[in-house]
Amino acid sequence: MALQADEQVKQLGDAISILTVVGTLAELLPAIAAVLTIVWTAIRIWETETVQCIFRRSNKNANDRD
Repeated sequence: MALQADEQVKQLGDAISILTVVGTLAELLPAIAAVLTIVWTAIRIWETETVQCIFRRSNKNANDRD
């Protein structure tokens, strides 16, 4: 149940992020909203399995060279 609530919070954050981008592009919101959106999006991208696999692979290769 907690995982579902966590995912719903993330989806709400994503929706707010999209609305913030649109509002910023329409010059309805200040630049700070754009910065917060970029931070949120970067965090979400970092959490993806693809990015995590890439960095795990990079870290593993770096450790193998030592």
